[in-house]
Amino acid sequence: MTAASATSATEGFRAARDFLLRHRDDYETAYEGFAWPRPDRFNWALEWFDVIAEGNDRTALHLVEEDGSETKVSFAEMSARSNRVANWLRAQGVRAGDRIIVMLGNQAELWETVLAAMKLRAVVIPATPLLGPADLRDRVDRGRARHVIVRAEDTAKFDDVPGDYTRIAVGGDGVSWLGYEHAARESADFEPDGGTLADDTLMLYFTSGTTARPKLVEHTHTSYPVGHLSTMYWIGLKPGDVHLNISSPGWAKHAWSNLFAPWNAEATVFIHNYTRFDPARLMSEMERNGVTSFCAPPTVWRMLIQADLGQLKTPPREVVAAGEPLNPEVIESVRRAWGVTIRDGFGQTETAVQVSNSPGQRLKEGSMGRPSPGFRVTLVDPVTGRPDVEEGEICLDLSAHPVGLMTGYHGDPERTAEAMADGYYRTGDIGSRDEDGYIFYVGRSDDVFKASDYKISPFELESALLEHEAVAEAAVVPAPDPVRLAVPKAYVVLAAGWEPDEETAKALFAHSRAVLAPYKRVRRIEFADLPKTVSGKIRRVELRRLTAEGGGKEYLEGDLG
Repeated sequence: MTAASATSATEGFRAARDFLLRHRDDYETAYEGFAWPRPDRFNWALEWFDVIAEGNDRTALHLVEEDGSETKVSFAEMSARSNRVANWLRAQGVRAGDRIIVMLGNQAELWETVLAAMKLRAVVIPATPLLGPADLRDRVDRGRARHVIVRAEDTAKFDDVPGDYTRIAVGGDGVSWLGYEHAARESADFEPDGGTLADDTLMLYFTSGTTARPKLVEHTHTSYPVGHLSTMYWIGLKPGDVHLNISSPGWAKHAWSNLFAPWNAEATVFIHNYTRFDPARLMSEMERNGVTSFCAPPTVWRMLIQADLGQLKTPPREVVAAGEPLNPEVIESVRRAWGVTIRDGFGQTETAVQVSNSPGQRLKEGSMGRPSPGFRVTLVDPVTGRPDVEEGEICLDLSAHPVGLMTGYHGDPERTAEAMADGYYRTGDIGSRDEDGYIFYVGRSDDVFKASDYKISPFELESALLEHEAVAEAAVVPAPDPVRLAVPKAYVVLAAGWEPDEETAKALFAHSRAVLAPYKRVRRIEFADLPKTVSGKIRRVELRRLTAEGGGKEYLEGDLG
């Protein structure tokens, strides 16, 4: 890439970003006026991060460990570190197009490595350290990995993972695996060996697999780095912010809000590492370190409201949630305690944030918000294929050429064609739209079910259950019924102080009758832990299987009166 074209790509990206920053509180103007930058060539690490990092001593990454130790890395230092890692990886044989499994925790080496891989035009396969040998065999095989970079304590997981791949360990002895620490000896000056095409592959994500074998989602050097301008806008990030996002490395949300969105905004990525979630300690660190924006999955929000939110005297300016829809009672608890409103956003591994409640928008209770700048969202009837219906599958209009969308499912053209049929990207999620264009989540298309010929949204029933003080978490699935075909069954995780007994079940059935229409009422309850993916999403497919097999002790509404 010539210097002129690199400058043009950087300027185009900056102009689009600055437009969103200027209109962060004016959704209508942002939505109508935003245009994706569409460079032919673009390397975010070289032409954005290194540009904003030059001479920049502000903190790019701040890690606080459980024992109180801290690591702070400035933008300039992160640029230099990633250059050293890129030079060292190139010396170990990493070339453009090579696939690298990166299985690291929230440690500085993770950010260094991802930036270095971008600079080398290598392809990153993010992997959570929670994966076991079977998952890793799948990633090495289907991902065609040529290199792996892991923590020393995880190297044994690869003992039974065959393949001719370079083995690099962080914190090891450098004997059986190459020692990552040698990268520190390399030059801090990096010279790329060629230009980066905007549609070159950057990341391959194995999805969490809530219903089936993980899909392999392919993203480019623009679909995530540029696409997450919409994520920056949704969160409401500004230069100089300190952003905390709770997410495990290896999952898309980590790249969303711990890499691209904050550094697009020139904000600090703040991480608090812990082995066991401690709400009081988390809020103490947020207070001490001046966190200005906070993103967490619904599971974390539900645990937080069980604690004393008043401990946090200076709440973040922006608070958001993603991963699964957030229930209204959680939002209200945080609003009472912190005086700020949690704003939902909707997206997938396959996309950036498609629908969101961005700053300045009027909020409607229970709504995910409106389409994000750069996305044209329509609801499509899943049976007839008719678009622009009041309730249907949430889809992206491909004629608008949204940048923040995957290339497709790598190695699976049939699944890609199915997902992008008839000019729409199909999310598999059902939503409804009101007269003002706000979209409300109904459920996964494979989670919604019928009872007595009425359509049931598990999310609606789960939200109703969570209004009761006894319920910490809930998941609703259909249970076979000879008369109604199916009835709603709730698997419930109880809040502290409640017993999994008949009296509690009676109280929850009474609550269900009081707040839900008769055809929606929960008819069966079982107290049990909820099976989840390693990324924290509830595996309702597993609960449906357990229900069909007639698993644990359940309480029936009719039996308890």
